[in-house]
Amino acid sequence: MSTTLIILISTIAILLIWGVAIYNQLVAFSNRYQNAFAQIEVQLKRRYDLIPNLVESAKGYLSHERETLEAVVEARNEAASALKAIGDSGIDSGSIKNLAGAESALGAAMGKLNVVMEAYPDLKASENMQQLSEELTSTENRVAFARQGFNDAVMSYNTYRQSFPNMIIGNAFGHREDAALLEFADSAAIQDAPKINFS
Repeated sequence: MSTTLIILISTIAILLIWGVAIYNQLVAFSNRYQNAFAQIEVQLKRRYDLIPNLVESAKGYLSHERETLEAVVEARNEAASALKAIGDSGIDSGSIKNLAGAESALGAAMGKLNVVMEAYPDLKASENMQQLSEELTSTENRVAFARQGFNDAVMSYNTYRQSFPNMIIGNAFGHREDAALLEFADSAAIQDAPKINFS
């Protein structure tokens, strides 16, 4: 066997191993951000389950504020549908934008409900409402933390995928697009979880 042939075979083997390593790292980063999104999903589902309890508890006190309560329920349902769509079709930039828009609308509806509830001291003093407030605040903090973890994982994936020569390997094996960050239209919503205060 000639030296040239050995060098050629060795070079091809090294390139193949290197390509496989890049592909495996892309898969690992992809799995990491998908797992991070699963953590967001758990917390969002928890919040979506708490909101009907909140609305039901407030109904007795806010009977003439029906529009506000219906807006909260409608926004909650739209956000839950957007989250379900991601579960059905996978994480892509369009579905992440839909979820972010639905979450922004839900945050606005919850903010309006909070403003209305400020005018009802008996409602704010209710033990049930205080407990729901604590659970919602805790959940909002968990959502914010999980969203940060997701966005960090997305940035790691995108940075690795965009690097040269990783993008060549990635494009050849299905990693053609950047993953989308979960951002909200209102930049303040990214930094601060919605304030829900019944006391």
